[in-house]
Amino acid sequence: MKLGVAIASDNALASAFVVMRGLEKSIKKAHEFGYDGVELALKDPHEITSQELGRILKENSMSVSAISSGQVFAARGLMFTDENKENRELLYKDFCGFIDLASDFGQLVNIGRVRGFIKGRDKALCENLFIDMASKLSDYAAGRGVKLILEPVNRYEIDYINNTDECVELVKKVNKPNFTMMPDVFHMNIEDAHIGEALIRNREYVEYVHLADSNRHAPGDGHLDFDDIFSALGKIGYNGWTTVECLPYPEPEEAARRAVTFLRGRYI
Repeated sequence: MKLGVAIASDNALASAFVVMRGLEKSIKKAHEFGYDGVELALKDPHEITSQELGRILKENSMSVSAISSGQVFAARGLMFTDENKENRELLYKDFCGFIDLASDFGQLVNIGRVRGFIKGRDKALCENLFIDMASKLSDYAAGRGVKLILEPVNRYEIDYINNTDECVELVKKVNKPNFTMMPDVFHMNIEDAHIGEALIRNREYVEYVHLADSNRHAPGDGHLDFDDIFSALGKIGYNGWTTVECLPYPEPEEAARRAVTFLRGRYI
């Protein structure tokens, strides 16, 4: 398995779920701390050029684990379940930009809260809106060797697709070979009855994994059973990215250090 850490640009929202900010300096720090790569949390595909990103990664012997899209929802209000035609067109355009960037770096684009909410609307309508957008983007991504990975997110943050079983059901409905799931153990601790069993049960769809502890601090700072989590990942033969997406507590660099110190050697 490879170990990554979530980062964003300096102008990311204060609420962005990333460990460190400032793309170039964070990539350098992640390399120094012992990570294999970084997950880029971007608001739009123009925050960094492919040429600039390639230079920074090469200079620091680093890779991109994935591109995440939570800020597209949090900062810009765009979402897959939106009924507004103009908003849907803008979301499609920008996601295609993420896919283009991912075709050179990481080959994975996350769909987290940007999947959108229901909020009293007809669930079937929202599901059709989601599937329509996911299908079109999957087709675009397929031609560029990119996978889209849907992240179950707990009920306190979004009211649609909260646990891994729900996620797999929707993945099957989208029915695209490059559309699959990325579990996050923090959300699983809230929504799935048993993390290890859920990973094993849905083994076919585990493409990428987010790591944080029960309090959303660095792994090792809470009460999650990481022995069980990594035992399950071992049983399903998982050999992809495990990426730390925790709160920057007590401060960003310390959180990044704590996580890599806890995980390296013990599990990865």
